[in-house]
Amino acid sequence: MQGGQMIVEENTKLSSVLTPSKPSYIQSLTKIVGTLGPNSRSMEVIEACLKAGMSVARFDFSWLDGDYHQETLENLRMAMKNTKKLCAIMLDTTGPEMQVCNKTGNPIDFKADSHVTVTSDLSKELSAEVLPVDYAELAKMVRKGDTVYLGQHLFTGHETASVWLEVMETKGQDVICLVRNSATLAGSMFTVYVSNVPINLPTLTEHDKQVISKWGSRNNVDFISLSYACHGEDVKELREFLKKQNLSETQIYAKVETVEGLKHFDEILREADGIIFGRGNLGIDLPPEKVFLFQKYAVSKCNLMGKPVVITRVVDSMTGNLRPTRAEATDVANAVLDGADGIMLGAETLRGLYPVESITIVGKICAEAENVYNHSLHFKRIIRCVEEPMSYAESVASSAVLNFFMYQLSKDDFYRSTWTHKSRSNYLVWYV
Repeated sequence: MQGGQMIVEENTKLSSVLTPSKPSYIQSLTKIVGTLGPNSRSMEVIEACLKAGMSVARFDFSWLDGDYHQETLENLRMAMKNTKKLCAIMLDTTGPEMQVCNKTGNPIDFKADSHVTVTSDLSKELSAEVLPVDYAELAKMVRKGDTVYLGQHLFTGHETASVWLEVMETKGQDVICLVRNSATLAGSMFTVYVSNVPINLPTLTEHDKQVISKWGSRNNVDFISLSYACHGEDVKELREFLKKQNLSETQIYAKVETVEGLKHFDEILREADGIIFGRGNLGIDLPPEKVFLFQKYAVSKCNLMGKPVVITRVVDSMTGNLRPTRAEATDVANAVLDGADGIMLGAETLRGLYPVESITIVGKICAEAENVYNHSLHFKRIIRCVEEPMSYAESVASSAVLNFFMYQLSKDDFYRSTWTHKSRSNYLVWYV
């Protein structure tokens, strides 16, 4: 069966659904990126996350300072030592992001059909009627009818946790908006995002450069997630900056999360070491019915280029619930069947109530999808589409993976299988 990029073994039968999952001595080959934060920064919780399957720890610098993240990182190092499990370090840049600071931390209630003024005047007090945002050009960049989203860290899609605003008019540095849905926002920081309106700020901000030169260099980070990547030049600029910081070995994963990034996806892919498909903001810029099309295109292109691709925003409901929805579980599996090499968890592990359980269930879903994945058919498809011969490094990686599955598969299955991974050289860039 093949639909888009989804490839499943032909002999998969309904009875396999009723058969209990077999425990494996390895975790899923699809890598799980966990964002460490308030609910996942203690050594005990991090140890549990590592045992559950987290192989990359993401440090999001859009909030709090380097000292806070350094304490978390030291706990991670101790947890790795205690569990004897390796975990890569990913630094996530802030990028050109607009924020509203909630100094009191008190929840703010917004009512549908009410009005709120979004202003660049930071001297004004935050309330349900006034939202001071840290971007002086906001009133100049929006027009009547534009859509503005406001949420904790990122717009989640849950109507009770994010606010959808419609621009009514602008007055000086004020933007008067109509509140489209009732919601309660809690936390110390909210992110403001204007749909399909580019912000006149560099992708790699001065704040990002300071974080990389100090925290990133000090800790010799493995990956940098370049938020809001819009052009191949954005990746080139970061790579040149990394060389000056003695971080030439640090890999750049471009986070494609806007229509501008979508338009220049091919050039971004050529320059980056990997792609993070940011469905949070992209789900706002694009109509909902179009998101899956770009996801399938992006994943397919990454597979053919031999570069890893990571999917975000998969089990948002687990921020406050012990189990994902049926749709979310299916979404994770479909991402793996499409060819995704990693799953990134954000709020689920950062501030969610069940960080360990989120990693555990995502790992189980990935493993089930991998178990029915038709690797042989996928390999043949890649070989048909890739003209250049396999490099020495890729040949070694292919042989290593092949020998691994030779141990697991029966003799008949082994002779049918010639390739067992999705992004060709993926094993060379992700921790196994």
